[in-house]
Amino acid sequence: MSAQSTLGTAGPARRAGNRSPWPWVIITMVAVVLAVTFVLTPILNILIRSLTSGEGLGGWVRFVEEPKYLNALGNSLLLSALVALIATVIGVFLAYFASRYRFPGKWLFTVLPLSALIIPELIVAQAWLMLLGNNGVLTRWLKDVGIELPSVYGWPGMLLVMPLVTYPYVYLGTLAALRNFDSQLEEAATSLGASPLAARLKVTIPTILPAVLSTSILVFSLTLGNFTTATIIGKQLDLLAPLTYTAFLAEMGGDPAMQSTLATLSIAIIALVLLLQRFTVDRRRYEMVQGRSWAPGRLRGASGAVMAVLAALVLLATVLPLGLVVVMAFTKSSGPVLKWGEFSLDTFRQVLTGDPQPILNTLAFGLTACAIGVVISVVVSTIIVKKRNPLAPLLDYLVMFPQALSGTVLGIGIVMTFAGGIWQLGGTAIIIVIVLVVRRLPHGVRSASGILHSIPDSIEDAAVSLGVPPMKSYLKVVLPLMVPGIAAAAILTWVTIVGELSASLVVYSAGQETLSIKVFRLIFTGLNGQAAVYGLILCALAIVPIVIATRVFKVRLFD
Repeated sequence: MSAQSTLGTAGPARRAGNRSPWPWVIITMVAVVLAVTFVLTPILNILIRSLTSGEGLGGWVRFVEEPKYLNALGNSLLLSALVALIATVIGVFLAYFASRYRFPGKWLFTVLPLSALIIPELIVAQAWLMLLGNNGVLTRWLKDVGIELPSVYGWPGMLLVMPLVTYPYVYLGTLAALRNFDSQLEEAATSLGASPLAARLKVTIPTILPAVLSTSILVFSLTLGNFTTATIIGKQLDLLAPLTYTAFLAEMGGDPAMQSTLATLSIAIIALVLLLQRFTVDRRRYEMVQGRSWAPGRLRGASGAVMAVLAALVLLATVLPLGLVVVMAFTKSSGPVLKWGEFSLDTFRQVLTGDPQPILNTLAFGLTACAIGVVISVVVSTIIVKKRNPLAPLLDYLVMFPQALSGTVLGIGIVMTFAGGIWQLGGTAIIIVIVLVVRRLPHGVRSASGILHSIPDSIEDAAVSLGVPPMKSYLKVVLPLMVPGIAAAAILTWVTIVGELSASLVVYSAGQETLSIKVFRLIFTGLNGQAAVYGLILCALAIVPIVIATRVFKVRLFD
């Protein structure tokens, strides 16, 4: 019997609990107004200015006439497709390997892929540059023995680093689908005469395909809007996100036609991708009602050894950036020169005493944005999951749209909307907090929504049936049960906020540098020792709260 039919017998109490009371209607209207103001309005400003500012359609004419812009569009689409393909292959392989086999150290498959989501992308790009750049450690060592590596800049570096940054999205989605898969379906196919391979192709793959495709589309969107790796490693390539930021810098105070044109193009592509997902992937979802998952088997033979080696190499490449940054941070440096083999704390002392402001800014802006984001996440997730009304789908879409949108585009839209006019927030810390909240709100909403799905409506309905007002019932009954989800939302929101670069780089002013902005600037000035120290502090701010939450308070972040 389904949950819907079971709870359907609750009668008037259930109807009272599920019917959206007036306080929630008002809260929903306020939430939609805020979403329209801080998400939709910046996007519309970009669209309008691409058509009406200064040159009119001049931005679009320049886009068609100047080869670099068309090249950037083609390169971005091709890069996104290739990265999505490579990340999907890696993620599906690791998920299959982890779910179908048992072997020593299997717990590493739970921890290490997640490190790619925890370690800020900026640190990953910095580490690979220090390893394989023109003056990288591995590059120089191989050159000394007569081996010349191709340049890491451009296509080779992007196709190496971007899949390692994004494959965990595919891995986590596929692993969840495989764990929920009813193995009896595959066994039934083989009992009817199908070979094991045919059973997997005709039964298993179609069942998990929606999860794989949806995460692959997410990887495509993230790659298309990527700014950090594209700027640091892909700088020899014309790509949309870096060109949009360059146009923003060039046109500050002037005609913003080109930045608006490029930003509009990015928005249009993302909208089409999300529409494609809605009408293809979402219609092919399957639900496992009951059954049992696979019993993992032992690795056997040469094929098992090959899979184990490949999986180990992927995990090693995943954690290598963090290890390299740790070594670099403690390596003695003189200006841009790192004296490998000589360890010192001098760079730490120089950073902590000479310029601690980026650390303080990160804490101040991050904690403020995190607190605001968690409160909004709880309210929005409650509306979407428990207090649905005609405005809830619109609110859900508006709140989640920034997840797929380029941070550079979002930052430009927020500057256009709030830096001047009636707001006059340009150069203030408030605009930085706004962009951090809007950019990372989707993570908190999804985390808080997850716990709400597991709280039966009958619990709140029972309180309402006993005469407790709906709002008080929510505050006294539902909200305490949401504490684990709220804690998870707070941690995930914080982790993504401290590593945010692309959007904050657009809106910050002098004296408001965060750790990610400081590292980004130091990389381009060649001060890699200082960049590594700031980067290590950035990693600590992201990782330490997760360790405390999961080990001390037993918060389940990724289940």
